[in-house]
Amino acid sequence: MKEDIRKIRMRQKWLELYAETGSVTKTALRCGIARSTLYRWINREKEQGKSELSDKSKRPSRLANMKITPEIETIILNLRETRRWGAQRIANYLLRKRIKFSAMTVWRVLKKHQVEAVVKRRKKSDYIRYSKEIPGERVQLDVMKVRNGAYQFTAIDDCTRLRTIRIYPNKKAESTIHFLGEILNTFPFPVQRIQTDWGTEFFNYDFQYELHDHFIKFRPIKPKTPHLNGKVERSQQTDKTEFWNLIDLSDKTLDLNMMAMEWQEFYNKKRPHSSLNGKTPMQKFKSVEHRVPIQPDVSEKFWESNEEILPRNYKYLKFIKHRNKKTVIR
Repeated sequence: MKEDIRKIRMRQKWLELYAETGSVTKTALRCGIARSTLYRWINREKEQGKSELSDKSKRPSRLANMKITPEIETIILNLRETRRWGAQRIANYLLRKRIKFSAMTVWRVLKKHQVEAVVKRRKKSDYIRYSKEIPGERVQLDVMKVRNGAYQFTAIDDCTRLRTIRIYPNKKAESTIHFLGEILNTFPFPVQRIQTDWGTEFFNYDFQYELHDHFIKFRPIKPKTPHLNGKVERSQQTDKTEFWNLIDLSDKTLDLNMMAMEWQEFYNKKRPHSSLNGKTPMQKFKSVEHRVPIQPDVSEKFWESNEEILPRNYKYLKFIKHRNKKTVIR
């Protein structure tokens, strides 16, 4: 309130000085303001009088929440009650339904109805987010069961978070090899490394031979360490929460693969990603596209590395430990 009174008095002095000098230029120079600013207050006084020298309301004429209909409010409140989703996740769901609202608009609806906040506790607050700097430098793979006879194969790029999703009736090596072709056709950059767990669908000779044919290095994580494949694991949790849980999976007539590809398109190009500061994976890719190497350079590095076919046994782990010790000693 005191600040408003101070501004009004200051503007009155500008107008009084202008009345004395009769010059807009001289008055603006002495007051240290722009001539356009002084003209605005001169015109305001002529039109509305000295009583209207206060700031006008900056409230927009059309607020975002004016677009909220009772039906949309009901959807927002139901999602919060049944799914325990936050404002951003609810906004993502509405965007899939072609209803575009910001997370702040959703938050206003929740606040209007005095909905309690969703409390989520993070185990570690001082974590460091790790990601590769070059698209395709490392791609994480994993499989999760959607329902009986339906397995989701997921690939996520460590740098951009771009994903490829396909549904297969089993998780055999043949499905993995076919999925590799889908990855190479989907990602707009050459894949340099594939990172997987020790599942037999990945850790087998046929799949490794296929990787070698495409000049891709195979990097399995240690057994019983799923956190090392954290990005793909976390993205599959998102699939369950925001996609599969909203579908009647008991309906055998559904084309799950087509639905998964539509979800993939939304995830890559429209859904904002918190780890990318609100960007979509495609927007992130556009910002780092200049770093993408050409395929001949990737192939040359592959041959220089003398990649070997890895046996699926604990001799491989002993070899890794021995190699790491040598690196420390050096």
